[in-house]
Amino acid sequence: MFVGIAPQAFEPGDLPDGLTPEILAARIEAGQSALEEAGIDAEHCMIGKDPDEAEAMLREAFGRETFPLAMIGAGIRALVEHTLLFERIVNVLIELNPSIRLCFNTSPEDTINAIRRWTEG
Repeated sequence: MFVGIAPQAFEPGDLPDGLTPEILAARIEAGQSALEEAGIDAEHCMIGKDPDEAEAMLREAFGRETFPLAMIGAGIRALVEHTLLFERIVNVLIELNPSIRLCFNTSPEDTINAIRRWTEG
């Protein structure tokens, strides 16, 4: 499972200079395409910034399927204002699957590398 903030949830000024929600969406889509081309089946759980809503979305996703690995995007982890959101996501994921493995990317382009660290021996 890939957990990331939906590009449209970002307000003007939230993203680094030169990065727009549209550019971010295209980068995420390209990363998803790379996963598909590599034969990696990953569900995207694109959340907003509200921890309660994010938790509800994760619980809904786990109601359909159990995920052995979750990749939490840099937009959640790297921004101080999302600390509570990050904590909530980590704790809910562990509650839903105590044996889950977590991995982290630094950009949409290296998502596949983060996943491969935990899926390839």
